Amino acid sequence: MAKTKKKLHFYIIDEDPDTLDFIRELLESEGHKVTSGTDNAAALPEIISQKPDCITTNLMMPGMDGLELCKELRSHKALDDSKIFIITSKAYEYDHKRSLEFGANGFIRKPIKANTFMPEINRILEDEVDVTFWGVRGTLPVPGENSLKYGGHTSCVTMEFPKGQFFIFDGGTGIKSLSDKLMANAKKRVNAKMFISHPHWDHINAIPFFVPLYIQGNVFEIYGSSHGDLTMEQMISAQMDGVYFPITIQEFASSLSFVDLKEETFEIDDITIKTMQLSHPGYCLGYRVEYDDRSICYVTDNELFHEDDEFYDPSYVRKLTRFVEGADILITDSTFTDAEYASKVGWGHSAISEVVNLAHDANVKTLCLFHHDPDQTDDDIDAKFETAKQSLADLNSKTVCLAPPAKTSIKV
Repeated sequence: MAKTKKKLHFYIIDEDPDTLDFIRELLESEGHKVTSGTDNAAALPEIISQKPDCITTNLMMPGMDGLELCKELRSHKALDDSKIFIITSKAYEYDHKRSLEFGANGFIRKPIKANTFMPEINRILEDEVDVTFWGVRGTLPVPGENSLKYGGHTSCVTMEFPKGQFFIFDGGTGIKSLSDKLMANAKKRVNAKMFISHPHWDHINAIPFFVPLYIQGNVFEIYGSSHGDLTMEQMISAQMDGVYFPITIQEFASSLSFVDLKEETFEIDDITIKTMQLSHPGYCLGYRVEYDDRSICYVTDNELFHEDDEFYDPSYVRKLTRFVEGADILITDSTFTDAEYASKVGWGHSAISEVVNLAHDANVKTLCLFHHDPDQTDDDIDAKFETAKQSLADLNSKTVCLAPPAKTSIKV
């Protein structure tokens, strides 16, 4: 993945002079060279001649619009390496998808803001996936002085891709922090895919507090495994049926759809998602997300029995090892220390030694400890983290171990 901060040549096009001046100011403040124009058709021969590193254009322009320019630019082989950014006030998912289909590398929604524009540009240029942890605890939230470092929120992780796709994994209480961030940034439209591992409370109970779901114009698809005759939609709705929560799912004003999954492989744009049923009570899915040459595995909740246990299944371990093989990041159930696990066999969660063995045997690049037991203090998690690192060192493993606190981001 690119890590360069070299100075680039941008050719920027917009019919509004104030927008051009603002974009120029932001780009030049980081040392980039900027050429500008107010008409796509007039700019086209100059772009072909100058071969800039990056082109920005407005989707809605008089004469040749942004999609037409994008299509024309992609017909010139000499511009294959140029990045094209569509900048527009249109916030519809259809326009986002069409822009990518016409060859754009990024889709940036107006209004342009000084604190977000360059991070969005740089994320696309560096071709990185931003993985952010919003809640890393399991079972139930544990606010208080003993959870200040890692946070007390339960499971929620996001992945933001260079072309703007936004994935949310699980809706534990960590999703409330994500909600606050999205609302603070005043994003008028949120288009996201939400992937639910399973419907235990610590993975879905804060979905009703995710404010973007109540905003008209936002678009969400919620994916997860059905449970027998119960669909994912029925399970999410059940916790909001008026008995357990005063607001029903009908109050969600966003465009909301549900997709029931089994063990399968499917694609969203240029991202491949693979699923696997995990060793946990009920139906629980693990996800492998593949983008370009990278892969991120979200595998929680999951019990890896010790080899001498009566429930140990070598075929399951082999299958899971293949599923996470070579992952750049493995985010996985690391609930118990080995001492704690001795009295909690069959609870559906793993001991740290088995998590380390899985990561090592599967040649995982980075292991992220996740779903910590609510009784563990920050100091306890630190100690578990040190144990994992030492165990990997004892194996002469190339796997790097992390214990990300809530609100930590990792670039992949």
